Amino acid sequence: MSQSADQQVVTRFAPSPTGFLHIGGARTALFNWLYARGRGGKFLLRIEDTDRARSTPEATQAILDGMAWLGLDHDGDVISQFDGAERHAEVAHQLLAEGKAYKCFATQDEIAAFREAARAEGKSTLFRSPWRDAEPDTHPDAPFVVRIKAPQEGNTVIRDQVQGDVTIRNDQLDDMVLLRADGTPVYMLAVVVDDHDMGVTHVIRGDDHLNNAARQMMIYDAMGWDVPVWAHIPLIHGPDGKKLSKRHGALGAQEYQVMGYPAAGMRNYLARLGWSHGDDEFFTDAQAKEWFDLNGIGKSPARFDVKKLENLSGQHIAQADDAALQHEIERYLEAAGLEPLKQSRKEGLMAALPFVKERAKTLPELLEKAHFILTERPVTQDEKSSKALDTVSRSILSQLTPQLRTVTWSRDSLEAVLNDFAAAQDTKFGKLAGPLRAALAGRAVTPSVFDMMLVLGREETLARLEDAAA
Repeated sequence: MSQSADQQVVTRFAPSPTGFLHIGGARTALFNWLYARGRGGKFLLRIEDTDRARSTPEATQAILDGMAWLGLDHDGDVISQFDGAERHAEVAHQLLAEGKAYKCFATQDEIAAFREAARAEGKSTLFRSPWRDAEPDTHPDAPFVVRIKAPQEGNTVIRDQVQGDVTIRNDQLDDMVLLRADGTPVYMLAVVVDDHDMGVTHVIRGDDHLNNAARQMMIYDAMGWDVPVWAHIPLIHGPDGKKLSKRHGALGAQEYQVMGYPAAGMRNYLARLGWSHGDDEFFTDAQAKEWFDLNGIGKSPARFDVKKLENLSGQHIAQADDAALQHEIERYLEAAGLEPLKQSRKEGLMAALPFVKERAKTLPELLEKAHFILTERPVTQDEKSSKALDTVSRSILSQLTPQLRTVTWSRDSLEAVLNDFAAAQDTKFGKLAGPLRAALAGRAVTPSVFDMMLVLGREETLARLEDAAA
């Protein structure tokens, strides 16, 4: 059975807690979030925490923090796979009672011997248990695993929305273990039971799980449950075409937060990593939710390209609402372990944002452009800008300062005064710009001199010019 067309869409993200949200996992979460949110559906979060040694509260929190930064909100409580162990085992016992699963008493040594003999004879090493059709009265009083009875003839077809129809011969499927000898359920059983109980209609996950789908379908079919819509997405590769790894750079989503990429830019970039909508590169969340569909996902692996990420991030910074951008900057400073902004600096930065957010690819770049409003007197010049403050320049600044005391503090008036002053000095305004940048910002590269003067205000501007001229 498969999903009905009018059913509410329910997707899920089900990471293992490894201590960080992998960039590939972040994209999987994003695809599930977009698909559900664009259709008025539900997006659920399940932590696959059955590996108790690795599944620490801190490791789970790292995933939650990464998703919170990316703005991927989930519906309902976070579900723990470990907490459902009794329910998972209950399903295995139901299949056992219905004759769709069986107790297998084969030891590890016997299974190894079976495979060795099969190899020697050139036969399939897929284990065929002698206990599959054994009568209960022949069962020994010994440890056993519970195995599902896999179909032995015909084919299993995975109808995948990305990969197309994938056909697997049933004689290639083994009688998968459902319960270990200690009675604990295996991951493959837990995933199916959880997805069914959570009402998941669409399983969107990495294509490294594609072969699992055929094995998991055995459980769906044996229980008479609806099979979800499958969508197995290609993994992300590095620029060299190899699977993304640490040698390619940062792997954790939050590492990109610490580097100062805005969440909106990261969402946009990750959405475009393996999915496309015509030639659109830059788009908003609203557009992504409206446009995202499974048929736009490519079959081949996407390549992670930092230059494209930077380009999109820059566009999102430039078009961001100033208040939202200010909030993101504060979150960035906290994530990077940097000093928070003082209240007076927050107000100054807010006034400066319209001038400094253009052409900044990351938040650290933006803050460097805003250095003039974030620094305090006396302004310290960097090496390049200090060269612009020679004796002649200092003298010019001291002559300019009195003329700025009475001028109307508007762009037009300031431009007129500075251009007239430059003409009187028999020079061009461009020659004044270097010393003014050095005096106002302590930097050689800054926003326009007029923008800085307007944001700083008359008193602060005059004080900085006097400091520099001294």
